Amino acid sequence: MSLPKFIVGMIFAIAIVVGWSYFDGASLGAIILRAVICAVIIQLGYFLLVFAMIARNKPLPADGTREADRGIKVAESEKLTARRGSLR
Repeated sequence: MSLPKFIVGMIFAIAIVVGWSYFDGASLGAIILRAVICAVIIQLGYFLLVFAMIARNKPLPADGTREADRGIKVAESEKLTARRGSLR
């Protein structure tokens, strides 16, 4: 999930909690407290989700990452030079 989608979803969730609290007859302090608790729980869940996604991925060697980013297939013994596949 991208950050903008997450933020929009979080705003809608907090708005629902605030609306529910208002129609439930809660005081202003209770409404604010519920909104803050909701925001903290959502942020914590998002952090744990991103952390789990990062922890699950295996690190790639630097050469493999470079090749994957550019889509270039190069033999392991071959070095990239300015004439072939360099970023310059």
